[in-house]
Amino acid sequence: MKPAALTFRFPTNFRPLDVFQRLARRPGCLWLDSACTGPDGTGQYSYLTSDPIDQFSLRPSDESGWKKMLEWLALQRARYLSSPTIAGAPAFQGGVAGLLGYDAAQWLESIGELPTNDLPTSPIWLGVYDWVIAFDHQQKHADLIVQPWSDSPQLRHDQIQGWLEAPATEAPAQSQDFTRRPVSGQFPTARSPELTSNFSPAGFRSAVAQIVKRIRKGDSFQVNLAQRLLYPQQEPAADIYQRLRSTNPAPMAGYLDAGDFQVLSSSPEGFLQVIADKVVTRPIKGTVPRTGNTAQDEALADQLRQSKKDHAENVMIVDLMRNDLSRACVDESVRVEALCQVESYAFVQHLVSIVRGDLRPDRTIEDLLSDCFPGGSITGAPKIEAMRTISQLEPHCRGPYCGSLGYLSTGGNADWNILIRTLTIAHGWIQIPVGGGITAQSDPVEEEAETWHKAEGMLRAIL
Repeated sequence: MKPAALTFRFPTNFRPLDVFQRLARRPGCLWLDSACTGPDGTGQYSYLTSDPIDQFSLRPSDESGWKKMLEWLALQRARYLSSPTIAGAPAFQGGVAGLLGYDAAQWLESIGELPTNDLPTSPIWLGVYDWVIAFDHQQKHADLIVQPWSDSPQLRHDQIQGWLEAPATEAPAQSQDFTRRPVSGQFPTARSPELTSNFSPAGFRSAVAQIVKRIRKGDSFQVNLAQRLLYPQQEPAADIYQRLRSTNPAPMAGYLDAGDFQVLSSSPEGFLQVIADKVVTRPIKGTVPRTGNTAQDEALADQLRQSKKDHAENVMIVDLMRNDLSRACVDESVRVEALCQVESYAFVQHLVSIVRGDLRPDRTIEDLLSDCFPGGSITGAPKIEAMRTISQLEPHCRGPYCGSLGYLSTGGNADWNILIRTLTIAHGWIQIPVGGGITAQSDPVEEEAETWHKAEGMLRAIL
């Protein structure tokens, strides 16, 4: 008979940042980081883990990649994810966690030929984690949860304790090779001599104008368009992430070291959360900047509330997500709990809505992900047509950006974010994609300016 999972309480002064500094160079380090609490109370827990006991990844050129992932997940569900939960413990108690990159959508829908992929990364990277340190930011304590999948919980606990107590210099060194792979189609920016974009200002505005024309022809209602900023990597990804979470804290932030690339996110947006078969999604659409002046910020927030363009943009995505959730949820359970609420973050203010539903007994979380991925807030509507437009107009593949970082826990819980405000570090480059939803009312100059407002917190972490 296998031993049961165990929990170990850590001292109250056990801070997530201290633990991250000890684990950042461990293989597969993953930090699902509630760097701040969201306006609606989201962000109670952060989770840190490393050293997965099994791993799954794909090349961009692999065929039937989503199907292969589902087959692998079925094996992990039989081996690990069906383990019972620990009563009273946080939602993530070990399981499968990692990355579903935006480019994985090529295996779900026919979206045409993908753009240039000059900085390729794995579209899907997942690990099986048999332990996790859960930080409860409300109760001010941390628990180590250890599953009996690779060793006895006590032996695994002692190993993890050794990692945390060892001098940081004894940790396996992260590669310091910042050799930069050649890239194509980049333009200088006014912000920094070394910061470039895959759109010129005129080119981005022209792409916005093309989308507006397509919308007015009836091709779609909304399309999310992004520009990719690039900056040369000059220091380890973990050091950059520590600054990012300080300059631009967010409730759905995260860090993943996938070996040959790292994902650093300060995302405020939740994609899909499932707790006891209760599903919630929190789409964001509509943005104004924050100035640091309270009166001006309140005026901008009021402007956002009254904006017909931003309200319509948000409602379109709410309708899309209601439809997506309805494919896996009980019909009458899908409901809009909140519509177009203003939420404030470090450098921007957003319109946020909340949609809920109850997962059907005959559907799994994997089915839900298949039905809803990628999130509608970063594609547009109708989703498939919007994704085709993105493939045609964006010069480069998105990689992890606009995908999701999250987990499938033992016992049936799950939580995935939307990878906006996200850096990807690979091949000697830091990628900083930023975009926004284009509608028939969009002004190309204002849309380009909005991308720079969104980039500000990330740029301050690297410039």
